[in-house]
Amino acid sequence: MTEPSYLAAVRESYDTVAAAYAASVKAPSELDPLSRAMLTAFAELVQASGRGPVADLGCGPGKVTAHLAQLGVPAFGIDVSPKMVELARSAYPHLRFAVGSMTALELADGELGGILAYYSTHHTPPELLPVVFGEFHRTLAPDGHLMLVGHAGTGEHVSPTHAYGDHAVSYASHFLPPERIAGLLEEAGLLVTARLVQEREPGAKRWIAGFMVRKPMDETAA
Repeated sequence: MTEPSYLAAVRESYDTVAAAYAASVKAPSELDPLSRAMLTAFAELVQASGRGPVADLGCGPGKVTAHLAQLGVPAFGIDVSPKMVELARSAYPHLRFAVGSMTALELADGELGGILAYYSTHHTPPELLPVVFGEFHRTLAPDGHLMLVGHAGTGEHVSPTHAYGDHAVSYASHFLPPERIAGLLEEAGLLVTARLVQEREPGAKRWIAGFMVRKPMDETAA
């Protein structure tokens, strides 16, 4: 598969901001109670299923990957930015991190017991989300779990020129309605078992939407 063109902008941008991003992003222990609870619930679901390791896709500097490992989940991270992977390996040398893309995962069919996509799918153009969600379906074992969390909106997209310490960036971010995200997951053959949409705080432009998702044991149940 030819690499989608948007990935070059994402890779270059996050290579540029990697150090500033790592310094600014919160550790899981500093997240709000609902976010921490969702991560804990996801870890418990994966452990209960006993289906295999968890891939933290778009892992960035590895803070959430390490948190999952602390919760007893066999987790590893994948990110499109080599600089982010370098920082993650340096900070957590006992864990595995690799450079890769959600559009073409170098993983076997059914290899994963879980996938975490934590604020990592919003740079994907909406027309390519079926490709990404198809990869989630392919690499998850039957009864494997996916947790997807990110900012949701009304279908708008933004293309900032600077971010994270005022470094130049060239990616775009797409903010879909929660019901559209859920629909695309289900079209990929995945079962949305729970969703949590946090209302916008005063002055905030977007919602935070979280989805607990499972790959059915019986594909006809999707």
